[in-house]
Amino acid sequence: MARRKPLTAKQALTELSRPGPHGVRRGDLALVGLPGTLFTPHAGHGLPAVAFGHGWLQPPRRYLGLFRHLASWGVVVAAPATHRGPLASARLFAADLRTALDVVAGVRLGDGVVGVDKGKLAVGGHGAGAGAAVLAAAEDERVRGVFTVAASETRPSAVDAARLCPMPAVHLAAEEDLVSRRSGTPRRSPRAGAGRCRCAPSPVPTTSASPRAGTGANCCSAAEARPGHRPSPRR
Repeated sequence: MARRKPLTAKQALTELSRPGPHGVRRGDLALVGLPGTLFTPHAGHGLPAVAFGHGWLQPPRRYLGLFRHLASWGVVVAAPATHRGPLASARLFAADLRTALDVVAGVRLGDGVVGVDKGKLAVGGHGAGAGAAVLAAAEDERVRGVFTVAASETRPSAVDAARLCPMPAVHLAAEEDLVSRRSGTPRRSPRAGAGRCRCAPSPVPTTSASPRAGTGANCCSAAEARPGHRPSPRR
């Protein structure tokens, strides 16, 4: 049998922008003492997992389309719903992201039919949550990848923390974003980072003021997340 040729970056983006082949389960992190939401494929073992940090003043439900989309491709997503106030602590939110990784990596999910590979853990986030994700990655040797969307600087500094992150990273920022400029944290973080990094522009606004913030391309609802389904156009 002939081996399939590797996809180019453009081909991979086109394929991954569609819903994946897995049905999706939704759970509640509060059952283990951490407020937040959890999305997993219907079943699978040795799966990758990501802990996602919400933007400043934003609830995790704002990103449900993204979570469902990732889960449809076999990724377990844990999103803490903590530190949502105007004076939220980036340091403590980073600790909650690490706790979320502890949860998904330490127990079987979905009545025991979903299992995470402890060697395939990542963190990501949007805005202030993206900065917290960098802080979490710098302090957790289990983290194997980082992705940020319109990352904001934090205290302690996410830019300084990026220097301690040896893992690959992807940073997305909108060309005309007036809050998280490309010349700001997303641009500086990869230069500070120790690992392989990609900083790319996004064609749409990515700040919390955008109605599309935090959603994946062509994301589907829970009922639509099933093999072979093509989502209806967004309105």
